[in-house]
Amino acid sequence: MTPRERTEQTERLMLSPRAAFVADSKGRAHREDACDFRTDFQRDRDRVLHCKAFRRLKHKTQVFLSPKGDHYRTRLTHTLEVSQIARTIARALQLNEDLTEAIALAHDLGHTPFGHAGERALDRCMEDGFRHYEQSVRVVDCLENEGRGLNLTWEVRNGVLCHTKGERAATLEGRVVRLADHVAYINHDIDDALRAKVFSEADIPAQVKAVLGETRAERFDTLIRSVIENSGDDIGLAPAVQNAFDAIHTFMFDRLYLDSIAKNEERKVDEFIRRLYEYYAKDVSRLPEEFRTIAERDGVARAVCDYIAGMTDNFALEKYHELFVPRGWSGQHISAI
Repeated sequence: MTPRERTEQTERLMLSPRAAFVADSKGRAHREDACDFRTDFQRDRDRVLHCKAFRRLKHKTQVFLSPKGDHYRTRLTHTLEVSQIARTIARALQLNEDLTEAIALAHDLGHTPFGHAGERALDRCMEDGFRHYEQSVRVVDCLENEGRGLNLTWEVRNGVLCHTKGERAATLEGRVVRLADHVAYINHDIDDALRAKVFSEADIPAQVKAVLGETRAERFDTLIRSVIENSGDDIGLAPAVQNAFDAIHTFMFDRLYLDSIAKNEERKVDEFIRRLYEYYAKDVSRLPEEFRTIAERDGVARAVCDYIAGMTDNFALEKYHELFVPRGWSGQHISAI
């Protein structure tokens, strides 16, 4: 028996009947030989960790655009926090931790530069709209591995697609990631907003503190404990905890996401993304070769969207300055005639 086969057998013995067993996976779009050592879900996790889009997350905004400070979250640190929370819940519920981790690590691979401001700007540029969760699936299906994609299992791709809005994931593991994503971003965004002095601890509603706790650690403990104690055939929170969680969402939208000093720079993002989009859409030859190939196959708009969505904040800023901001002349002085 190979190590992979032993793992598959152990899943049958140790996991909940509600878990997604890797041996029952719907498989990959393109068949591959099994690995002797790793299950398919473990291989998916490793493929995500080693892909270029995952590495770029370290230079993509979470909430604060290019913050001056070493401790603000990026899209990468957010992803790692989601993975940790989701794995904790999955292990406690005896769900498939490998599947949970693979979904969590891949869920934001398609996110734009400049956070949700960039997403909204690209959404306005694209005739059919832009949604980062759909782009994340496109990254793993079509863009990574020199256009061959990562060929991930159906369960991972479904969890990524359903991690934020609309239809729920088919697996409980995918639903765990969806809730872990919300738990992670609300709590770390509170932490970052407090660090930036956007609001103070005293501003957080008293009714929220009474249920969820006074500190970040207490909030995490309350929320994760509630998920574990109230999940069975589905994943959810106790009603009182859910109400408090909804209230803190409302508070964060009012004080940070939609109306705060920290978000002033986002007003510039729309024009920034639009000008980049129009520049490349006007002449497809300006795109790198791999995206010109996408333009031939999927259309110019799709190729330009893929290129811009994959940019880091820094790369997008450099491109914008290179293309649209005048620079001083650095040539040799012309001798007098």
